[in-house]
Amino acid sequence: MNAYRYLVRGRVQGVGYRQYCMNLASRLALSGFVRNLADGSVELVCADNGRLEQVEAALKKGPPLARVSEVERVDWKGETPSPFELRG
Repeated sequence: MNAYRYLVRGRVQGVGYRQYCMNLASRLALSGFVRNLADGSVELVCADNGRLEQVEAALKKGPPLARVSEVERVDWKGETPSPFELRG
C-alpha cells in the first residue's frame, strides 16, 4: 500500500490543527500519524486508503483558526501506525 507525507504550512500550530487531523483520521479510517515540526509546520503521514482527495481537501481547509498556505505531498516509505497516532 502506498503511503504519503504531507507538510502543511501556514498558521497551523496552536490552532487545533493536530486534533483536527485526529478527527479526520478517525472519520476516514486512516493509519499513520500527525505531529508539529520545529519550523512551525505540521506533518501528517498516512497510508492511501482510497480517500486521498478527501484527505487533501481537509488538510487545505483546516480548523477555523488555521490559515493554511501550502500543503505538500511526497511519497513515504516509513511506518504508518494503526491506529492513527498523535505525536509531539
